[in-house]
Amino acid sequence: MSTKVNHAMIEVNKLQKVIDQNTVIDIDHLRVEPGEVVALIGPAGSGKGELLDLLIGNARPTVGTVRLDGSNPKSERDDFSRQVGVLFYDDSLYVHRSPLANLLFHCRLRGLPKTRAEQVLVQVGLADHANAKLDKLPTGLARRLAFGRALIHEPSNLILMEPFTRCDEASISLLSDLISQLAEDGVAVLILAEDSTNLTTLCDAIHVLNKGRIVETYSPKEEREAELPFKIPVRLEGRVALVNPADILYADAEEGRAYVQTTQGRLPTQFTLSELEERLSRSGFFRAHRGYLVNLQHVTEVIPFTRNTFSLRLDDPEGTLIPLSKSAAGELRELLGY
Repeated sequence: MSTKVNHAMIEVNKLQKVIDQNTVIDIDHLRVEPGEVVALIGPAGSGKGELLDLLIGNARPTVGTVRLDGSNPKSERDDFSRQVGVLFYDDSLYVHRSPLANLLFHCRLRGLPKTRAEQVLVQVGLADHANAKLDKLPTGLARRLAFGRALIHEPSNLILMEPFTRCDEASISLLSDLISQLAEDGVAVLILAEDSTNLTTLCDAIHVLNKGRIVETYSPKEEREAELPFKIPVRLEGRVALVNPADILYADAEEGRAYVQTTQGRLPTQFTLSELEERLSRSGFFRAHRGYLVNLQHVTEVIPFTRNTFSLRLDDPEGTLIPLSKSAAGELRELLGY
């Protein structure tokens, strides 16, 4: 039994690869925990192929380390073979064998029971094509089979190069669901792809690779959560109404309580103006004045009255004017670029 503990499933540190005096990979740190789906995206020439060679032990780092479950993929090949499943860009299947025969061959290589091949065919939705002629299968189904071969030994890590290439919509959906399920079961999944197509709903993090370096990192899940619609509660007689921020023209304060002005009237909230500002900051609201928070989507005009006084005209039928302080006018000018 392995005594390795507390290792990230996939981790690289201070990783560099120099080829012909050119640094083709230079990644300070990359970590994929159990249960995470992480993608590295970049066009041809960004370094994905060179990184894959380092991750699977086909190349040795010039500097730094690559570890999968704490093992070195270059020097600990047996551990790597047990712990890691790899899907390459090419399916690399035996085209003169059926899907079932392809998987049975890999079961024999790994000493797995024949029933494992049948289980995988079910996982990838090919049970009805078990004995089909592989060269007659649509490319999406062939890709599913290649994916099944990568997970036949139930690895704790998956490295997937362009998993959805040559896939139809049904295969993309099936493979996406399968990747999510594997992650839920604790598998660490690293995807290498040209762009983020079909990845934003799948990944915990996406790293952008350019000339071998990670130049941007973002979390699609956090961005989606930030984009979820939300409402502002307001108190009415005997009930609580929920107001869409888009319907709010502006907010002001009276005796410490914030009120929101909508086209339906002025409504009280349970918040201070500062608390309301924090809630509305992601919805395009701007502190125009110490006592006013305005929805910029409803502003049609900035009106200077004197050198130091300004107002904002709104798009409601009354053409409401909101005071704009001198300091806020400068911030707004910088924000909108006028």
